[in-house]
Amino acid sequence: MARRPGAPAAYGEDFSFVSPLVKYLLFFFNMLFWVISMVMVAVGVYARLMKHAEAALACLAVDPAILLIVVGILMFLLTFCGCIGSLRENICLLQTFSLCLTIVFLLQLAAGVLGFVFSDKVRGKVSEIINNAIVHYRDDLDLQNLIDFGQKEFSCCGGISYKDWSLNMYFNCSEDNPSRERCSVPYSCCLPTPNQAVINTMCGQGMQALDYLEASKVIYTNGCIDRLVNWIHSNLFVLGGVALGLAIPQLVGILLSMILVSQIKDQIKLQLYNQQHRADPWY
Repeated sequence: MARRPGAPAAYGEDFSFVSPLVKYLLFFFNMLFWVISMVMVAVGVYARLMKHAEAALACLAVDPAILLIVVGILMFLLTFCGCIGSLRENICLLQTFSLCLTIVFLLQLAAGVLGFVFSDKVRGKVSEIINNAIVHYRDDLDLQNLIDFGQKEFSCCGGISYKDWSLNMYFNCSEDNPSRERCSVPYSCCLPTPNQAVINTMCGQGMQALDYLEASKVIYTNGCIDRLVNWIHSNLFVLGGVALGLAIPQLVGILLSMILVSQIKDQIKLQLYNQQHRADPWY
């Protein structure tokens, strides 16, 4: 039968605007990060349970296990919306996924810009975090390992200088401190000894009592904050590449979800049109 002039072109019953490529690409994209999020939560919970509760509570603000759990749960919820939304072609879930991913991307972008503009305040905050970590050095094994790794990796000691270790109750230089580690620094501050078979964990004994020139013969005297800033300046291209690597998957997820939402809306319009004109003798 002839089609009424001006009416939209007719499509077959099997025609669909929804591209299987876009649909399943978005599904497997989210599935990958969904699995990663579950692994992050599992590792975070395991690390948390393996700690002593009293030590962990002493430095919750810098606990890597808690950070891993929180990020993992948020990623799990976000990718769950993407997985189910793409598989069931649910516009509400897809729009939620796209909106949340856009907000995360904009927050990361804003944090980067603000960190660059207010670099002095960021430096002060980093110094505060490092000093707090020094205070709780002996209270948390994960934190202790992290500080030791950082000091050895960046060849530094303390925040501003090696004397910052007086902030720790065990390394404090006050005369009434009964600790055997009084006026010392951790072994990770010590200069490496060639061909050393056994690590001398007491190499930092009494180093805070020495001046910079004498102490520099045995330990690193420069603070980790300056070393960290210098490392960032010398690795800007690497950090830019990492930031781009984090941004691309987010942008791909936003783009695919928006395309799929548009295709689903077109498919709904087509179905409504077919239903309204099925009884039309001119259709």
